[in-house]
Amino acid sequence: MIKRKEALEFGLSFQDTYEERPFHDQTWQLVRVKESKKAFLWIFERNGYVNLNVKTDPEWCDFWRSTYEAVTAGYHQNKEHWNTIVLDGTIPDKDIKRMISESYDLVTYSPTKRIYEAVKKIPKGCVATYGKVAEMAGNPRISRAVGNALHKNPDPEHIPCYRVVNSKGELAGAFAFGGENVQKKLLEADGIEVINGKVDLKKYGL
Repeated sequence: MIKRKEALEFGLSFQDTYEERPFHDQTWQLVRVKESKKAFLWIFERNGYVNLNVKTDPEWCDFWRSTYEAVTAGYHQNKEHWNTIVLDGTIPDKDIKRMISESYDLVTYSPTKRIYEAVKKIPKGCVATYGKVAEMAGNPRISRAVGNALHKNPDPEHIPCYRVVNSKGELAGAFAFGGENVQKKLLEADGIEVINGKVDLKKYGL
């Protein structure tokens, strides 16, 4: 279960972020983006629980609130654009991370969400390079951002990042998927042949 420390560490794992405690009450922690100094994650204690305030697309605010009782309108913030997540153990870690990630994207106008949507479109039996995913996400120059986004994939079950390979068709390092040959096994389960850690892009590439 995600607690204060894990939430803070996840927030700080995003590019160009830093922690700040600007209030007299030092239990309040903010994670900001360096360039704009905008906060995308507020961490504080209320009613015996650690709470997180995250920015949310207005179209998704009600979805999260209706899905989980522990997600409510933003405490002390604009109720149309912010939600409060109560860390009471009832929300899956992957959804908490997804909401934090979306908050970062909204504050930074990051392409992460577009990257995830592009990866979802890679069909079974095919692979795409980082460059191809960047192109599908609308900006061929963000191939490095593709790698960063997939490294923080909050929902591997629905965002098949194992179908992404480098420009030579080579698989990622073992650390990326939690163990030796995990990506290879997932690709082979899709019907893709992997030889010496590589995929034939002419045969399987988009």
